Amino acid sequence: MYTLLFLFTIVLLWITAANFLTIRRPAPPSEIDRSVTVLIPVRNEAENIVELIDSLTKQSHLKSLEIIFIDDSSTDGTSKLLKTALSEGAPIKIVSAPALPQGWLGKPWALQQGYLFERGEIIVTLDADVRLQPGAIAQSIAMMGDRDFISPYPKQIAKTFSERLVQPLLQWSWMTTVPLRLAERSGRTSLAVANGQFFVVKKSALDLISGFQMIAPEVLDDMKLARALITAGARGGVADGSTLAQTRMYKNFGEIKAGYGKSLWSAFSTPLGSGAAIAFIFLTGIAPVLIWFSGNPIGLFTYEVIVITRMLSARRSGGRIIDSLLHPISSGILIYLIIYSWRARGKVQWKGRTL
Repeated sequence: MYTLLFLFTIVLLWITAANFLTIRRPAPPSEIDRSVTVLIPVRNEAENIVELIDSLTKQSHLKSLEIIFIDDSSTDGTSKLLKTALSEGAPIKIVSAPALPQGWLGKPWALQQGYLFERGEIIVTLDADVRLQPGAIAQSIAMMGDRDFISPYPKQIAKTFSERLVQPLLQWSWMTTVPLRLAERSGRTSLAVANGQFFVVKKSALDLISGFQMIAPEVLDDMKLARALITAGARGGVADGSTLAQTRMYKNFGEIKAGYGKSLWSAFSTPLGSGAAIAFIFLTGIAPVLIWFSGNPIGLFTYEVIVITRMLSARRSGGRIIDSLLHPISSGILIYLIIYSWRARGKVQWKGRTL
């Protein structure tokens, strides 16, 4: 049994190594002739508006760029900051999302309003806490090539100890389990990988699913959008965006708990799916150490293999390689967050709304 676990981790290492070498990475920017629209849904994002607008207005190698902010009933200074930027000449447009209707969550609803308003051939959706390098959008469109969508995965800034324990698991989870080049050509939705922080899609593909209507109630809007697009016949996947964009999702464990609490239950769809995920995390993160400490050296070998997968993931994503050694602790925290997410379902508050 222990030998089987070790061999299983070797398979994960092979997948990780293949992804490390073949994941799409940006080339130097070149001119993009197609018209581009950036949709940014904002709700109480006053702390991000000024830097975000500056980041967007510095985008290069784009002949036609439309920037649309969709204000989703903000109650802080977001609206005022947007209007001030507009009055001072910022090349942005502001759309006020109508009151949230039943059956929709805030982000998909806001994006749908922007979709109805936009004019670009390429649509970029961006979270307010993402900061782009000047060539980020042009380079991402170039990486997309003849595919229908691409999700350049931003560098995840992690400063506190809790962030460093949890955030790297996001990229590691798909780097070790999904053969990315195969996934971007496949019609299997189970292979879909995406990150809604930075998502690039052809309008023609988004039209196939009438914008964001099919993900109206979805907490995990990015993965559900990718799956809806794939089901409709579109093809695409994730790419290395660590040199193009960066973001700091959460600043402390309280924010991590609230953020993951609202979405992890949806990531695995059912309690059975979550149970399978917990089993995977336990077997690859905690069990090797228990086996090692019981005196069986195969546990050490298994732990070392998993740490190597974490190091490869960290190297490709711009993360801290040293944190890979703490993978068993990270695994324990993630298991806790999955369980907490199911227990908190329907109770967690996010941006002033219950999810």
